[in-house]
Amino acid sequence: MKTMPSFARLAGITALLLTTASASASLPPPTTAVDLAQRGDDIAWSITEDLTTEIGPRMAGTEAEAAARRWAVARLQSIGFANVREEQFDMPVWVRGAEEASLIGPFLPQKLAIAALGNSASTGPKGIEGEIAYFATYDELVAAPSGRVKGKIVFIDHQMKAAQDGSGYGQYGRARFTGANVAAKKGAVAVVIRSIGTDSHRVPHTGGTNFEAGVTPIPAGALSNPDADQLVRQWQRAQRLIPNSATANDDAEPLRMKLVLTPQNLGTKHSGNVIAEVAGSDPAASPVIIACHLDSWDQGTGAIDDAAGCGIITAAAKHVMSAGQPRRTIRLLWAGAEEVGVFGGKAYFEAHGKEKHAVAMESDFGADRIWRVDFKLPDSAKELSHRIALAVAPFGVTLGQHPAGGGADVGALIAAGVPAIDLQQDGTRYFDLHHTPDDTLDKVDPAQLRQNVVVWTAVLAILANSSDAELP
Repeated sequence: MKTMPSFARLAGITALLLTTASASASLPPPTTAVDLAQRGDDIAWSITEDLTTEIGPRMAGTEAEAAARRWAVARLQSIGFANVREEQFDMPVWVRGAEEASLIGPFLPQKLAIAALGNSASTGPKGIEGEIAYFATYDELVAAPSGRVKGKIVFIDHQMKAAQDGSGYGQYGRARFTGANVAAKKGAVAVVIRSIGTDSHRVPHTGGTNFEAGVTPIPAGALSNPDADQLVRQWQRAQRLIPNSATANDDAEPLRMKLVLTPQNLGTKHSGNVIAEVAGSDPAASPVIIACHLDSWDQGTGAIDDAAGCGIITAAAKHVMSAGQPRRTIRLLWAGAEEVGVFGGKAYFEAHGKEKHAVAMESDFGADRIWRVDFKLPDSAKELSHRIALAVAPFGVTLGQHPAGGGADVGALIAAGVPAIDLQQDGTRYFDLHHTPDDTLDKVDPAQLRQNVVVWTAVLAILANSSDAELP
């Protein structure tokens, strides 16, 4: 026979239920990855500071870069990432030597601040002297007959302007990327360019230049912007030394330069990528890959290019991991040898390109605030991109109208069809510092660096927990 509970017992049960409900209602919501990122954790700053302080410049293929890889493995392990490892590859190694340039006539000699470009040939220790062949733009050099170039030192002038999105780099960068190759094919003995930079400091910008197969490399260097201005003024005055020579430049007394660049090619050496992971709960789900590059040019300490990028992606991945295991694995790629030819990105693609990747992202544009998000996602991810845009809007990030292009080290993956997201940083001052001795820790703004981490964390948390219906 079923007995009915007493009134007192019913009252007790009711009170217990009400107490439990009240306690549940008073519990704080779970801590999110973005909450952790906003609490002032300085993982990104500490990585940037420690890497630039303890290792400093990290030229690809050198012992300094090898030391940076060992440092990176130890740091990533100490943070708690899984599957931390180094994946080595071989690459040709170029190193800087002596660098001197002077204008030697027709005016009094004046020294110029110059930096050799990566893959530059050597002038030999005694240097070379030659007449300057002036070209206002890269396109003017391309169009010039060989007779205007042969046996001369080519100078390519241009005026790169600052832009928030860094859009001038592709246009003006051609003078550095392939200007020496064009000049060499026309018979020049050397090429000097105005630095691909937007500053007015007497600090030249280095960077790689490339020669086609079968083209014999020639010496190649970049002048600081003030020294390029000086060369242009002297060239203009040299044209006026001959009466009525304003349109008869070939008859004017030539401007001459002495150039000493003694870089060396050390042959094939080891470099490598450092990889780490946040293990996802679903082993069958394709990973999210986030990238930076570990190497730097040898003149500065590589703080904005790209220690800060490694700090940003690593801090974001750590915050997602600390908030709870994500569904997808997050794979961090600290690529090696990016500056001198994207060798690390190519090696990663050769090793992992056949694996499925959900989406690729890279941080390699300094440390100033993120202001725009761009997408290159499948149609199935429309709702996903909407969620991301809403998540980053509170941090001052707007929705872009251009497809994401990715970064250099994930470029091969994206070219093969992997979806991409770009978190566009403010590049207004990036090319003041890019590839110069001024790329040092004091140029990193901690507040803007933290904004990067918060935005990256918000996006990464959504991507790492996305469904297979949204991303491949």
